[in-house]
Amino acid sequence: MIVADVPPGEWAAGLRAGRFDVGCGPFRFRLRSRLAALASQLHTLYGLYPMAPAAGAFADFHIRVDHPPGLRRWLRPQVQFRTDGEAPFEPFPADTALPFLEWGSNWCVATRMDGYLLLHAAVLERAGRALLLPAWPGSGKSTLAAALMFRGWRLLSDEFGLLRPDDGLLDPFPRLIPLKNVSIGVMRRFAPQAVIGPVFPKTRKGDVAHVRPSADSVARMDEPARPAWVVYPNFQAGKPPRLVPLARERSFLKLSGNSFNYERTGLRGFESVARLMDTTRSYLFEYGDLDAAVATLDALAAA
Repeated sequence: MIVADVPPGEWAAGLRAGRFDVGCGPFRFRLRSRLAALASQLHTLYGLYPMAPAAGAFADFHIRVDHPPGLRRWLRPQVQFRTDGEAPFEPFPADTALPFLEWGSNWCVATRMDGYLLLHAAVLERAGRALLLPAWPGSGKSTLAAALMFRGWRLLSDEFGLLRPDDGLLDPFPRLIPLKNVSIGVMRRFAPQAVIGPVFPKTRKGDVAHVRPSADSVARMDEPARPAWVVYPNFQAGKPPRLVPLARERSFLKLSGNSFNYERTGLRGFESVARLMDTTRSYLFEYGDLDAAVATLDALAAA
């Protein structure tokens, strides 16, 4: 069963009671909320994702997003993110519940899932080989990942490279892709078929809207991929695409610095990155146009 199989009213009621678990990649999320707007947004954007009744089953994360007690429910309404009964963040404005849920859920993975080496990177796959796009905010990573997805690449993740230390494969975790500010309009023009949620203005990261991953990306989220390329994107408006090979030593330093848990995993993390450098090619990538960027990376994959 997928989320869209549940009628919207039944979905909202189940969300209020915490009766449903939603699967994404290797993780199972038990969600709970009384917010009608959030229930509707999740039903649309997570409609393709597998779900199951929560009764008696194990869930990796128990997450609740609701109004905090007191006057804040009515005066300048806010919402509180809770996981396993704890509230790790200050409340957010109530009209940003979906971005709050997404950021909080990512925080749960980044702070708890040390069975993986967690790379801060978008990951996409073509013909069984994976492209990692490690980058800091503002580099155009999410926009480029969404563009590649709409041009035939399978999205494994926009935020996490889940690297398995035992065999070096990457597990999928295809959550919603958050686009910010001008990237929202850019993606609407680039991929008119994209399912994009509402725009949330004036969040801590500016205007934010979420892109639903492709049906193929969600349907195949139990298929790992073998890493082949590590490409560090850097958007520069108006610049032609420029792909420059990067020495393994420099790539090692950049990639280990783009990890959520490299220091926590110790020797296992070091060996995982070292093996990744031995089995992939690394590049710096400047681009200023999505069509040209996609063509460049398509050619890299074809070669």
